[in-house]
Amino acid sequence: MHPIVDALPTSLCYLDGDYTPLRDARISVLDRGFIFGDGVYEVVPVYGGVPFCFDEHMARLDRSLSELRVPNPLSHEAWLAIAMRLIEASPPAERASMQGIYIQVTRGVAPREHAMPQGLVPTVFMMLNPLKPITDTVRTQGVACVSAHDFRWQKAHIKATSLLGAVLARQISVEAGAAETIMFRGDWLSEASSSNVWVVKDGAVAGPPKDQLVLAGIRYNLIERICAEARIAFSLRPVHRDEVFGADELLISSASKEVQPVVTLDGRPIGDGRVGPVHRAIDAGYQRAKQRSAQQQGVTA
Repeated sequence: MHPIVDALPTSLCYLDGDYTPLRDARISVLDRGFIFGDGVYEVVPVYGGVPFCFDEHMARLDRSLSELRVPNPLSHEAWLAIAMRLIEASPPAERASMQGIYIQVTRGVAPREHAMPQGLVPTVFMMLNPLKPITDTVRTQGVACVSAHDFRWQKAHIKATSLLGAVLARQISVEAGAAETIMFRGDWLSEASSSNVWVVKDGAVAGPPKDQLVLAGIRYNLIERICAEARIAFSLRPVHRDEVFGADELLISSASKEVQPVVTLDGRPIGDGRVGPVHRAIDAGYQRAKQRSAQQQGVTA
């Protein structure tokens, strides 16, 4: 066995109605998620045992499943009940820190055929992973990124399990020693390998529009709300490559990254090469949103 396989966790997961140790969970080799990547997924951050923006993630899961013509096999309440059981079964130290709920639904098991079979029973899976909290160093010093051509497919708005494009894009930044790969379709900003990207100029925040070329992260609406609270101008519109390299600040956002400042791109400084005031304001608003979420569920974050 490979050392990575030997080290697979024994934490509890949910698969098709059963709770089982993660390393023992099994699916059919004819599952269409395995054969075709014919499925969708969600990642929900959890702070101090409390899922963050759970309803918004469920709404996006519904949208992704609708694009695949797969009915959601569970209600939102049932998804939450499974998530809370996994959270409660996790070690106290992990529960007190940052975790991620991973949800996956595939079309199900069928003989290998590209056409969509009707009447399949979807494969339903959920696990809980520890996530690395955002460090003070990242918040105060920022991260380096590299750029690349966006070579992925034209339906990036679906949070699909077929992530080979994202894997290859992320590897570009791994090999460059950078935090993320920021991608462009021609001269226009799309997103990063697993993050959305935001440009700040003259105190205003702009990001690419919500269309089929971008996965509109849950942070799209959250950052818009935070900007409104902080009286920061916010817009969604096409963003040219020159605006990205000429930005005062550049930000990336995702469930696991929260909102992080990018201080260099392809080795070139963004703005003055330091973390700027707009990021600090948005990050402060993000932390307040986490606290409100915990308090609404009777938990102090």
